[in-house]
Amino acid sequence: MKQIRKNARKVLFCLCGLFLLLIAYGTYSITTSGSRWFSSSLNTFAREKRGDVIAGDILDRNSETLAATIDGVRMYHADAQVRAAAVHITGDRNGNVTKSMDRVQAAYLYGFNMSFPERLSCVFSGTPRKGDDVQLTVDSHLIAYVASIFPAGKAGAVVVMNYQTGEVLTEQSFPNFDPQASAVPNLSMKPFINRAIDGLNAPGSTFKIVTAASAIENMADYATRAFHCDGLLQAGSRTVTDAGTNMSENKITQHGELNLLRAFQVSCNNTFANVALSLGDTRLRRTAEDFGFNDNFLFRDLIVENSSYPTSNRNDGELAWTGAGQSALQVSPLHMCMVASAVANKGVMMEPRMLLKATSQKNKIRAEFSTRMYRQPLTEAQADTLKGYMGAVVTGGTGTAAQIAGKKVCGKTGSAELDNQENTNAWFVGFLDEPASPYALAVVVENAGGGGSVAAPIARQIFQWLLQNGYGG
Repeated sequence: MKQIRKNARKVLFCLCGLFLLLIAYGTYSITTSGSRWFSSSLNTFAREKRGDVIAGDILDRNSETLAATIDGVRMYHADAQVRAAAVHITGDRNGNVTKSMDRVQAAYLYGFNMSFPERLSCVFSGTPRKGDDVQLTVDSHLIAYVASIFPAGKAGAVVVMNYQTGEVLTEQSFPNFDPQASAVPNLSMKPFINRAIDGLNAPGSTFKIVTAASAIENMADYATRAFHCDGLLQAGSRTVTDAGTNMSENKITQHGELNLLRAFQVSCNNTFANVALSLGDTRLRRTAEDFGFNDNFLFRDLIVENSSYPTSNRNDGELAWTGAGQSALQVSPLHMCMVASAVANKGVMMEPRMLLKATSQKNKIRAEFSTRMYRQPLTEAQADTLKGYMGAVVTGGTGTAAQIAGKKVCGKTGSAELDNQENTNAWFVGFLDEPASPYALAVVVENAGGGGSVAAPIARQIFQWLLQNGYGG
């Protein structure tokens, strides 16, 4: 009998332990993934409760209304250009944009965080329950400007963020559509997808930031080692070629003898393929994972698709092309903006944030902006070295079209090849190295050509707008 009681106590302790673990895991999941649960189409409870509540307003950082409920109908910014440009941020009436702030901030907008006394007050007063107003970090004027300069008829994305705080000033996707228009948008270019956070593609030569960071960390002679580029590098069964090479026309781009800095400046594929082969897959992958590749992004305000560094079929050919930014690499524009931000911010990568403030209808502050470091992939010294490399790209490399007189712009161009596309995806990621203007961006224009000729000029215009419109300078 005593043995039975002992065994019963052990079982009871085990059950209690498992119960406590379940509570702890539930608390952790709600804390880290709560926004994903609320935004999920599988959350039938949230979907049903939305009909009982008047949704709160969505405001930009300047308190301009981006979305509001008027006479039971969700309405958006009065300016058609602004509401179309911001549709992937605010969402639309039909819920086609699945990762908008209307979904991610549903806990505030639809009153799920209201206290019991607040709910009771609405019952006794007979007034309809209205959710909290949500003020975002985005700037509607910047959003409209970006839409006005983005190439017409092209798909792509633009992300702008404060690299010191993580505030996202805009994360836009193209093509967009008017959420109040009755006409159905052209679905052939997938307008409902938010390419800024969901658009996973090869980063092209912008990934050379990561490859260079791995070389700086792991190669003692990275600054003095000489590389040779004759335009063609045979790695296993694959040939690495540089931009401009056209074998059918017997055109081969050759950079000759160069060091890592110069290779970064002119974006030499051969050199970075050689660097990747020297590093080996393990070390290059470790650096990429330090920057967030293969991580499960659990940001508080944004649901971002995870970026991936390939883990299978890693022969020399795949590794060589990975070093140059191709192979099976997959990354979102937001994540590449964060990579550039880490270089700008002394090696520290901040969590991207979009919630500035959530306020109840009685002006109770429900939540306020706070910063949080996501990770630190670089030491300050390593970040300073890379900052010099990225500055050289703009002053005398492939990114000269991003130059601004009297200001220090740092960046990296990319031209990512994709199957079944006539042109490459044009990339530019970079930042203003100005104390009063700590802003980074990522620009991607799909199927458009070279990053230096297409994306870099857009980046320059955005940086100029920031400097001229109250963001330092």
